[in-house]
Amino acid sequence: MLAALLTILLINLALRGVVWCVRAFLRWLDEGPQLRHLVDEGYLPQNRVESAEAAEIRQFADACDEWRHEMRLGRRTRADRPRLTLEQRRVVRDLERQARAAYLDNMTLSWFHIVSVFVVASFLGLIIEQVYSFVVNGATESRVGLVWGPFSPLYGFGAVFLTIICWQLRRRNAGNLAVFVTGMVVGGLLEQVTGWGMETFLGASSWDYTGYPGALSKWVCVPYLFFWGALGLVWARLLMPSMLYRIGMPSTVRQMTFVALLALYLGTDIFMTVSCFGRMAARDAGIPALTPFQEWVDVHYSDSFIAGRFQNMVIGSEEAA
Repeated sequence: MLAALLTILLINLALRGVVWCVRAFLRWLDEGPQLRHLVDEGYLPQNRVESAEAAEIRQFADACDEWRHEMRLGRRTRADRPRLTLEQRRVVRDLERQARAAYLDNMTLSWFHIVSVFVVASFLGLIIEQVYSFVVNGATESRVGLVWGPFSPLYGFGAVFLTIICWQLRRRNAGNLAVFVTGMVVGGLLEQVTGWGMETFLGASSWDYTGYPGALSKWVCVPYLFFWGALGLVWARLLMPSMLYRIGMPSTVRQMTFVALLALYLGTDIFMTVSCFGRMAARDAGIPALTPFQEWVDVHYSDSFIAGRFQNMVIGSEEAA
């Protein structure tokens, strides 16, 4: 019992740490909806009669601006930060919903959003899978999907596909049932194509539904289709709008440069992962390295490295054994 409580406490602290890091990162990028944004964009207009609550919030935004300036000069501390009342927070939430809806109605998806969504979903998906595996199965094995970094690209690609499709459904005012069915189809196709591709081209397998109740194929199972449908609904209605609004449009060179470098890194990471598994399959087949790059891969990404890095996968000869 004590061990279980300590585990729950550690997971809670870890998630809080992740949330803090994400918030700090967004502040560093100067992203996300701020009260000042609500004022500047006209959701709290300054030249007409408005509610007393809105006027107070506008004053609060001014006070926050002053506090941040004083913080940079070392004259104030975090303890001096202005605070909203409960009623003011309610008004802010209503205004932010209005701002988000108006922003998304006029926003166009770009590579900036796609890369950001892929990174966040790949990282958070891996964390959630690790926690779920530990709680349900007691497993602490590595469940990463790339040779570099804490990423699981299956969740990243799933989030990207859901974002692109759900974005179109949102513009067409699709109902919840249509979104749910779309999530099922997208998730099923993603699992089928990914599982088949991993086994066919890389000689690896991360999951196998053979023998499971409701299994439609080796990689697709009906209960998990309903999970994908529910995930698509939550993503379309709750997570995607807030995430895209908080990502916003790039407004500084620093943002564009950072995300472009991140896209380059991820592209290289995916290429290296495919190359490593390709060489592993070739080594199992007795095919020697034909280029200096393949020789370098064989030296630095051996079978033991792959087995240690991708602990949840069944790879080539291991499955045969």
